[in-house]
Amino acid sequence: MDTTRSNISPSTESRFGLPVWVSALLPFVLLAALIAVFFNTNPLAVFSGELPPIESLALERIELRPGQFVVTVFNSGPEPVAVSQVMVDDAFWQHLISPSGALPRFGRATITIPYNWVESEPHVITVITETGATFIGEVAVAAETPRPDATQFLAYGLLGIYIGIIPVGLGLLWFPAMRRMGRKGLNFVLALTVGLLIFLLIDTALEAVEVAGDVAGVFQGLPVAVFAALIAWLGITAVSGKQPEAERDSSGGRMRIAALIALSIGLHNFGEGLVVGAAFALGEAALGSFLVIGFTLHNVTEGIGIAAPVTKDRPSIKSFIALAALAGLPAVVGAWVGGFAYSPLLATIFLGVGAGAIWQVIVEVGRLLLRDAERRGESAANWLNVAGLALGLAVMYFTAYFVKF
Repeated sequence: MDTTRSNISPSTESRFGLPVWVSALLPFVLLAALIAVFFNTNPLAVFSGELPPIESLALERIELRPGQFVVTVFNSGPEPVAVSQVMVDDAFWQHLISPSGALPRFGRATITIPYNWVESEPHVITVITETGATFIGEVAVAAETPRPDATQFLAYGLLGIYIGIIPVGLGLLWFPAMRRMGRKGLNFVLALTVGLLIFLLIDTALEAVEVAGDVAGVFQGLPVAVFAALIAWLGITAVSGKQPEAERDSSGGRMRIAALIALSIGLHNFGEGLVVGAAFALGEAALGSFLVIGFTLHNVTEGIGIAAPVTKDRPSIKSFIALAALAGLPAVVGAWVGGFAYSPLLATIFLGVGAGAIWQVIVEVGRLLLRDAERRGESAANWLNVAGLALGLAVMYFTAYFVKF
């Protein structure tokens, strides 16, 4: 039997005698040549006939200023788009567009429409292109769009504090009572935390799907949300994987889990603040005080979830302040962005990131329950833990009712 092996090191040449770098680049060169030939010869012209071009125009933002609408449009289609007419509430209306002329692909323009709108009334704006295609934007309740000034900046900041920092801080005040619970009581609270997080996961995912529907088609809003969630989950998993398993039940390990919970809730609250800030800016929150109260009640339980992993320890006041800031401050930033520069794409990305982070935190808290059950030879799916999970879901569901009311 011949056991002779060719003593060849990794070759710098391919089997066809070409250098490896040439053989690696050759498919790309041929692909580029094929695309160039395709566009220059246009072999599909026979199929196009006299059909009109495909047009896609997104009405990204409608601002209400004294005596006028200002509409920002974005051409997300493959062909240039020329705006020919504008309608307001089924009536053709004069308008100015800047820059003038056809919008190139991925081009933006601002349409200014002189119109004496009436506060609190709804309006429908229809943009008509030269081909007759129509694109519609709605103003649910007319209200002047806020301008970035000190008063508005403070007002939106306070809105974020009310729906983010204050409720989380109130929830953390239950920490002393939680410390007096026994092992089963603490597991009940951890299971309740899992219920809270599951509700937040579903709520964030549904909100991401809804907001993704407003993203220009070329940006593929729903896939962006899914990819953001996947990357966030894998990123946090990679960071968590560096910690030895034995350290997960230590004081530092439990504080790390509490920080992860606060971070995931903060990402969720950023998206929440973004949407609420945009709602106030667009006049869709006429009963704003009820909305703020609803979110405050809904988010109080988030503080319980943050404190649950560290009930065996004695964290400092500074640690609690840091956790409350990590969970609550993103709502302030979200309210500012939503009020002054709302972007459906940005909202979709952050909601996706929030969903991915929340999922990983559910896994982390679930591990705490499973490890405690394994040490005692019990099942983690006992009646007390199931009751805690159900209570967490129920609390979030019924407090969300005040937001939707």
